Amino acid sequence: MNDVGKVLLNLLDLERLDTNLYRGIGSGGETPMRIYGGQVIAQALTAAYATVSGRLCHSLHAYFIRPGDPASPVIYEVDPARDGGSFTTRRVIAIQNGKQILNLAASFHKEEPGWSHQHTMPDVPPPDGLQSRDELHELHAHRISKDMREEFTRQRPFEIRDIEPRDPLDPQVCSDINHMWIKMESAKDAGPELQHVLMAYASDFGLLGSALRPHGLTWYKPEAMTASLDHAMWFHAPVRFENWHLYTMDSPFAGNGRGFNRGSIYTQDGQLVASVAQEGLMRPISS
Repeated sequence: MNDVGKVLLNLLDLERLDTNLYRGIGSGGETPMRIYGGQVIAQALTAAYATVSGRLCHSLHAYFIRPGDPASPVIYEVDPARDGGSFTTRRVIAIQNGKQILNLAASFHKEEPGWSHQHTMPDVPPPDGLQSRDELHELHAHRISKDMREEFTRQRPFEIRDIEPRDPLDPQVCSDINHMWIKMESAKDAGPELQHVLMAYASDFGLLGSALRPHGLTWYKPEAMTASLDHAMWFHAPVRFENWHLYTMDSPFAGNGRGFNRGSIYTQDGQLVASVAQEGLMRPISS
């Protein structure tokens, strides 16, 4: 496991303070400016899992209330709302400096038989032969200001290979459909609960970017204020996230300063393992 993988696992290893009360690290995630949304979701799901036995999460729904401060720890308070015969429900409040930064509800289901069907995975090029996002960032690094270059090129805990990579500094208007292959070496040998937590962490990465594509925007163009507003996720099948997964995303609507995004996550052999939906802020910045 690489060093950034160890950092990520440390971020997700919460400290138990009391019954249903946990503390997580704020720093060390995807951005030094504010706590990455996927990190808070993953830590909140970790806290919920700490109070559940023998059942896996099948869905979670979260609202981002305030930006998180990476310089401070986050307290997670779990409400054990219900332990039913088939389903277990948990609510989690993430708190910094006495104020809520995220509310999450998660439902856990015992394994049982039933009918099954799924949509077919899109026909896209396989990950072998595609350039990694890290390699592409290195190619563009000389165009980034020195104060942003280290953050732009730093190693991430997951590997991403975009199907149709864009120039991050001079993006062209293009389709909202956004495909990328993604895997996380840190997931190797992880149990089913941690596999879910790691995939939840990664599911927030690039999703809002789908709504930026039709407008020729990226995170590196200072024309829009962006932030995740909410996040929903459904787990359909067991996850082995150390293997390649196709994260296929689109944005059917943007308006009123918001963009709506959807995602489907498939194994390389085409099994749908998770679905995601999110609305994000896309507020124009006046020049």
